[in-house]
Amino acid sequence: MRLRRYELTPQMQQYDDFDDRGMAHYLPYLMYFHRTDYHSDVLNTDRLGFRISYGATENASVAQQPSQGPVKLFVGSSTAFGIGATSDAATISSRLWTRYAPSVPWLNFGGRSYNSTQELMLFTLHLHLLPPVEEIVIMSGFNNLALSRLPAGQQGEHGAFFFCGEYYEQMAELRRRHSKVRPGLGRLTGRKSPTAEDEDDSTVPDTPELISRAVELTARHLAVWRRLAAATGARVSFVLQPLATWVREEHAPQEATLFKELDKMSKLGIFEDLFGDTVTMENGRAYAEALRVACEKQNVSFLDLNPVLAEAATAQDWLYVDRAHCTDHGYDLVARLLAERLDLR
Repeated sequence: MRLRRYELTPQMQQYDDFDDRGMAHYLPYLMYFHRTDYHSDVLNTDRLGFRISYGATENASVAQQPSQGPVKLFVGSSTAFGIGATSDAATISSRLWTRYAPSVPWLNFGGRSYNSTQELMLFTLHLHLLPPVEEIVIMSGFNNLALSRLPAGQQGEHGAFFFCGEYYEQMAELRRRHSKVRPGLGRLTGRKSPTAEDEDDSTVPDTPELISRAVELTARHLAVWRRLAAATGARVSFVLQPLATWVREEHAPQEATLFKELDKMSKLGIFEDLFGDTVTMENGRAYAEALRVACEKQNVSFLDLNPVLAEAATAQDWLYVDRAHCTDHGYDLVARLLAERLDLR
C-alpha cells in the first residue's frame, strides 16, 4: 500500500533510510549520532555526522569550515537538524545564513533525538574544531519534556535519553555476565548492584512535575552554555521549539492527513497516548512560562516560538510533515521569525 506520507512528503523516504537504527553511528559519551558522510539529494552529512548548511555562495559544516570565521551555531535536536526539509538548503540554519541573518555563516548543530545533556556535550566535544563563535541559538525543549515521562530508574542524574531502555537492558546483561562466582571467594552476600530494572516505576508523574523535571535539567545545562559562551563573547538564546499541537488546535488539511496516517503506523500508540497531556496547548504554554522564568534567572534570551508561529501562519499554511518537524515553508517561516524576534543579523 502506498503511504500518503510518501506522496505528500516524498523526502521522508530519505529520512527513514537515514534513520536506520542498524546503521547508527554509536559515539562515545553521546551514545549515538548521525550517520557520517551520508549523501543524497535530500540530506548530506560530513565526516563527523553534522548536516551541511548553505549560504548564498558556499556551504559549510563543523568538519567543513567556511572560508573564514567567525560563525554562528544553530543548536537543538531533530527540528534544528531539519528533519522534513527537502534539501540541506531548506533547513533553518541554511535559511538564516542565506536570507534572514546572512552576515556570518550558520552551522547546523542539530542532533537527532537528543536531549539537552547531549546537545551540550555535542558542543563541548567539538568546540576545538570551531572558529570564533558569535551567536548560539538553541531551539529545543520538547525532548526533555517527553523523556521526563520515562521511569525514574532511567532518569539518573542527567535525565533519560531516547533508546535508553535498550542501553540499560544490555548493561544489565553485561553485569550478569560479570557477576559469576569467582573461585574460592563465593558471592558477597547482601550486596547487589542497582539496575534500572530494580528502580523501574512505570507511574508517570503529573504534568506539573514533568515540567519541573524538564525545566530543571534545561536550566542546569543553560548555565553551562552561558559560561562557555562568555569566554568568547557569544550571545546565547533559548527558543522553545514549535510543536504542531502547541501552535494550533486546527491543522492544515495536509497535516491532518499525515498525522492520522502516522498514528495508524505507530507501533507505540497514537501521539496523544504516547506523550499524554504534555502535548496540549495549555501545558505547552505552562512549560514555556516556566522556561521563561528559568532563562531570566540565567540572563539568557528566551522565545516561545509557538504563539509567534501561530500568529504568523494562516489556517491553510502547511507547516508540518509530522507533529515535530516542518515543511520547507514551515522552516522558512520559523527562520524569519527567529531573525526578527531575536534580532539576528
